[in-house]
Amino acid sequence: MKRILLSVIMASCLVSARATIFQYVVTLNGANAGTASLGTGSGTVNYDNVAHSLQLQVNFSGLTGTTTASHIHSPTLTPFTGTASVATTTPSFTGFPLVVTSVSFSSTLHLTLASSWNPSYVTANGGTTAGAEAAFASQIAAGRGYWNIHSSFAGGGEINGFITAIPEPSSLALGGLGFVGIAARAWRRRRSGVS
Repeated sequence: MKRILLSVIMASCLVSARATIFQYVVTLNGANAGTASLGTGSGTVNYDNVAHSLQLQVNFSGLTGTTTASHIHSPTLTPFTGTASVATTTPSFTGFPLVVTSVSFSSTLHLTLASSWNPSYVTANGGTTAGAEAAFASQIAAGRGYWNIHSSFAGGGEINGFITAIPEPSSLALGGLGFVGIAARAWRRRRSGVS
């Protein structure tokens, strides 16, 4: 039994070690941005550390004003709170629809290109796109980045939301195995009368 459990744990670790796509979700609303907007949105941010790309997808509706810009801000001083300067494309993601109150948007940033970054963010992170990418990946994983949608109603951002990691399936499986092992041990102790 111990050999099987050890084999499963090792296999899970190997699968995790080869993972290259880090998946995140974002929920945007006015309360997050400190506005009275009833606008809402949700999206995904997928970072591929081998292809050096950031796949973006968002759906939003109900904005009070019309869109003027959208990008990701990072890093905040504290995870999941605060504000930060723009990290990605300025003034807005290429192709992001402007002068609308609702839309579905999808795009991919190629992080080796300077055009995917705010120039001041690159400068602050070693002066290279590789330095910017490394810092950004770390900051997003730590909950220190948020997606902001600016509008004519709220120039600083009508709706925004912090980017939150989705646990890898192998991590969930490994955690589940740990729980099963603890439960089995407790059951055996109880059955044998050991306290």
